[in-house]
Parts: sequence; C-alpha cells; structure tokens
Amino acid sequence: QVQLVESGGDLVQAGGSLTLSCAASGTILEINAMGWSRQAPGKQRELVAAITSGGITNYADSVKGRFTITRDNAKKTVYLQMNSLKPEDTAVYYCNADKIVAWKGGNYRNFYDSWGQGTQVTVST
Repeated sequence: QVQLVESGGDLVQAGGSLTLSCAASGTILEINAMGWSRQAPGKQRELVAAITSGGITNYADSVKGRFTITRDNAKKTVYLQMNSLKPEDTAVYYCNADKIVAWKGGNYRNFYDSWGQGTQVTVST
C-alpha cells in the first residue's frame, strides 16, 4: 500500500511565501509523474504544477513565475515552492502521483492515480 502525505500549508499574508511538501510512504520502487493541484471553495480542482520522474515541469498559467515544483526521488518527496502569494491562491492543495510501483502482497504492484489528503493554504490581504 502507498500513501501520499502533504505538509506545509499555513496562513500567510499576500506577497509571502510557503513551501509545501508531499512524501510518499510504503516500499516503493519508483514513482512516475507527480503533481500539485488545488481546490478553492466552490471551484473545481485544478492542476497547478507537475513534474516527471526526469524533472520536466509544467505549470498552470496562473502560477508561472511564482511557483516552483521540484522532487527528490531518493526521499520520494515532491515540493511546491510558492512565492508572491495572492489571495486567489487560497485553496486546499493536493499532491498526486500518476503511477507508483510499490510492494504489496509479495509482489511489486502498480498503484495508479494516488492522492494525498490535502493541506490548506490561506493567503490574507
């Protein structure tokens, strides 16, 4: 079984910075692409940033130049550095992995589309 656990959400003033972390737990052989999405009240969940296992990144237009996604494959952790935060960045932030190869029941198995429980980011004016 695998689990993604986010941390780092907080209340911050506009213009401030936060770094979110998401660690994968379990006996993991490899993790493919990972990403961060967010969901504000009354809105649909949207992809914020993604990173492949090789480090290729992709960002939503609304966060380009302000957010940076990185990953540490040895630590099985993905990070989201958020700078110049705006009130409209307020949301629950979720990390996900499109495929994790992990040990379960005597074999390595593929776990698709895994999500964390979310961490709240609130940006005040």
